[in-house]
Amino acid sequence: MTTKRPTVGVFDSGFGGLTVLRALLQQLPNADFIYLGDTAHLPYGSKSQAMVTRYTDAAIRFLVEQGAELVVIACNTASALALPSLKTNAPVPLVGVIGPGAEAAAAIAPAGSTALVLATEGTVASHAYAQACTEKGLKTVEKACPLFVPLVEEGWTDNSITAQIAEVYLREAIPDAANPPEVIVLGCTHYPLLHALIERIASDIAGPIPVVDSAAATARHTAELLPSATTDAGEPHLRFFATDAASKFQRFAPRFLGREIGHVELADLES
Repeated sequence: MTTKRPTVGVFDSGFGGLTVLRALLQQLPNADFIYLGDTAHLPYGSKSQAMVTRYTDAAIRFLVEQGAELVVIACNTASALALPSLKTNAPVPLVGVIGPGAEAAAAIAPAGSTALVLATEGTVASHAYAQACTEKGLKTVEKACPLFVPLVEEGWTDNSITAQIAEVYLREAIPDAANPPEVIVLGCTHYPLLHALIERIASDIAGPIPVVDSAAATARHTAELLPSATTDAGEPHLRFFATDAASKFQRFAPRFLGREIGHVELADLES
C-alpha cells in the first residue's frame, strides 16, 4: 500500500541551509520539500535571542501553513537560540542541526576526547555545541571562522586565498599538533562546501582527523524520524521561498544545493 509522501519544511536565515536540503534529498528521496530562506533578516548571528526566536517562530508557522509536516531548522544560530524554547509548543516536530552534529561527533570520538567545533561567531558565543558535546561525553574547543561564510558565498571554496585563511584558523585552533582534537565538527551550514579543504589542511597540520558535517548528520537524523513514510517513487516536489531578494537567492542556490532551482517565491513573515 502506497502512503502519502511526507512534506518536510527546511528553514534557514539565508542560503546555507540548502546544504542541509541537499543532504535531505539524498536521505529522503521519497519526500517533498519546502525551503524558506529569511533573506530579509540575515545574518541572524548579530541579532538578539528574542529577535531570532521571533523570526524562527514566524518561519515555522509559515512552513506549516504551506503544508510542512516536520520542520528542519537548518540554521545553527536559530537552532542554538530559538529551538529550545519553541520545540515544546511547535505545531509540528522540529529538528535542529546542533544535536545531530554533536551526536555524530560522539559516534566517532571516544568519551572524554576533544571535538573542535568550527562555527560562526554567533554560534560560538552561544556555546550550544559545547553544551551538546558535553552531554555526549566530549570536551570541546570552539573556533570562530567568520571569513568562511563570505568566501563560500563568493564561490571561493578551494583556492589559495581560502586555503591560507583556513590554515590560519586551524593552526590557531590546533596549537599543539602532537595533541590534536579527535574530531572536527563543521558548525555552520556553509562549511560543508569547505569539507575537503578543511580535512586536507587539518591533516597537513596534525595528521588525519575525521570531519563531521552537521548538515549530513541532521539529514540522517531526520530520515530516522520518517523511516518508511512512503513507497511513492518519483522526483521530489521542491518549493523555494525567500523573504527578500528572490533573484539573488536563485543565483546563489546552485552553489549550495548542487543543482539549478526553479521559481523562488517571496514570503511575507510579518502578516
